[in-house]
Amino acid sequence: MPANVRAHVIGNVAVDETISVSTMPEAGASILGREETRDLGGKGANQAVVMGRTGLPTTLVSAVGEDFRAQTIRNQLALEPVDTKLITLAGRSSDFSIIFTTPDGENAIVTTTDSAGSLAPEEAVTALEGATAGDLVVLQGNLSEATTRALLEEARRRKLVTAFNPSPLRPYFGAFWPLVDIAFLNRGEAESLTGSSNGAATDWLLQAGVAHVVLTLGGDGALLASQSKPVSNIPAVSAKAIDTTGAGDTFMAVALASAALRGVELDRRAISHAAAASALTVSRRGTRSAFPTSEEMRSILAG
Repeated sequence: MPANVRAHVIGNVAVDETISVSTMPEAGASILGREETRDLGGKGANQAVVMGRTGLPTTLVSAVGEDFRAQTIRNQLALEPVDTKLITLAGRSSDFSIIFTTPDGENAIVTTTDSAGSLAPEEAVTALEGATAGDLVVLQGNLSEATTRALLEEARRRKLVTAFNPSPLRPYFGAFWPLVDIAFLNRGEAESLTGSSNGAATDWLLQAGVAHVVLTLGGDGALLASQSKPVSNIPAVSAKAIDTTGAGDTFMAVALASAALRGVELDRRAISHAAAASALTVSRRGTRSAFPTSEEMRSILAG
């Protein structure tokens, strides 16, 4: 990636409510829980906030509704080093997530996507008018099929670098791979999308047209594969997991920012930086409040 890159993150923003439970609820069960945190969230906002804290110039483009959550979102984003373009949708509810977390750090998330799913292709594409060749366009799975495709096609036309996290999973993602420069996915997503695991999954995605693939494997580290280089296996960073919410978003954002700030393609150092940052995230409760601070980011990226 060239120097002086800006990241354009187009995705969802939400209010996250984390509820601590002793065990995950089963169908028909009523259980007791305790609200742990109420925080800014949504995969798009998560990635933008983390990128902004690394020092990479970052713009978040997202849709919100006309409700009390929209003001909460604006207030929280104003505290972060991120430029925001919030598009207000009349008659829609701002998105929110309910996160159940257990004592061992595992979580289950229920997310609404009324606003994100209603962001029109033309509104999203307009947000790229100021982008220059080599800039990053960062996408997740919360936008509609039409809007995601329009953004990927516009990014290709403008010679922008596209990074895609296929989460939550959608049946139409297979058509996007030739338009994706960098794909970030975890073990479960890889198996669902490719029918394979580990190196076989990265090979499948490379053959489908993706230029670079990062496959995260939890405690087993991560794989970095590309069209022109052999697969690299980068170890995980040891951490005591308290809450894994946002860990994948932290990983993706820091990996991209590390490479962009150094003006290089994604490399082992970028993945190692990402592993260190996500280890910090899982050691804390919450979403935005769990991400490494700007000061912590400087220390991580200096390594």
